[in-house]
Amino acid sequence: MAAFALTRAWRGRRLSRVPVITLMPHSRCNCRCIMCDIWKANRAGTSLEPAAVERLVGDLRALGVRWVVLSGGEALLHPNLWALCAALKELPLKITLLSSGLLLERHAAAIVTWCDEVIVSLDGPEATHNRIRGIKDAYASLAAGVDALRRQRADYPVAARCVVQRGNFQEMSATVDSAKALGLDSISFLGADLASTAFNRPQAWEGERMEEVGLDPADCDALDAILDALAARHGGDFASRFIQESPARLRRISAQYRAARGVAAPPSVRCNAPWVSAVVEADGTVRPCFFHEPIGNLRDATLPEVLNGPVARAFRAGLDMDTNPTCRRCVCTLKL
Repeated sequence: MAAFALTRAWRGRRLSRVPVITLMPHSRCNCRCIMCDIWKANRAGTSLEPAAVERLVGDLRALGVRWVVLSGGEALLHPNLWALCAALKELPLKITLLSSGLLLERHAAAIVTWCDEVIVSLDGPEATHNRIRGIKDAYASLAAGVDALRRQRADYPVAARCVVQRGNFQEMSATVDSAKALGLDSISFLGADLASTAFNRPQAWEGERMEEVGLDPADCDALDAILDALAARHGGDFASRFIQESPARLRRISAQYRAARGVAAPPSVRCNAPWVSAVVEADGTVRPCFFHEPIGNLRDATLPEVLNGPVARAFRAGLDMDTNPTCRRCVCTLKL
């Protein structure tokens, strides 16, 4: 009993240092991706206000934040993004920009000035990428954007992230080749989130949407064979970490899809996101990660106050990742 109480006390402890903050400066997106509903729910868009940014910089300093990830929506749609980044750079921290890639060329000079690296979404070879993005020339815009960044600085770091789903899982090897053709530094893969209400979904997917994006058990068997072939063909890319995950780690994707279909248990979870990071949305909403419910809002309190308030501490104290359904279904764990 004492050990259990001690564990709960540790989980619910106050957070004095939070190394990573994911910041969503703007809620709208300029893609129409199959696996995401942000573009449906945020046609007008909400931007993080300048006054909120000024307060937030002080909060980040107090929490010892060392890494800010600009997510969204599409962060490059924020009307004053570079003023925001300039404020953030008053602190000794790294800024990573997550982007669809459509606006990289337009903002290349400012990106290289204010952001330490960019991670772009890549869904496959050109035709596949355009289809999944729902944008006719998405791949060409991405290619032009990467070229523009590299013209600004030849060694500027640009990596790719690919969501593996029904529409592209058979093209993983071709996606690696496309990342190389684009001149990217690396690529990582993860499965699609099917089960949460994150990314402005009114409810978790089921029925037609699940079929459109998710893999069925036969697809999962095919994916396992594809991963075997990927390991054989791209052994050097795994060894050099051009492909960021190991072959064994990539197997989690098929395991997660099997679990979503109820034909297998979810893979085990190793994540400490609620203790080392937080997500701040464009309207000030604060979450312990992308997928859990809000724990407060910056309109009502400072970020340290939110993270150490009764709602946040009770959430962390009661969180058992081995049994929590949101954690068990998570496709994007963090372990620092």
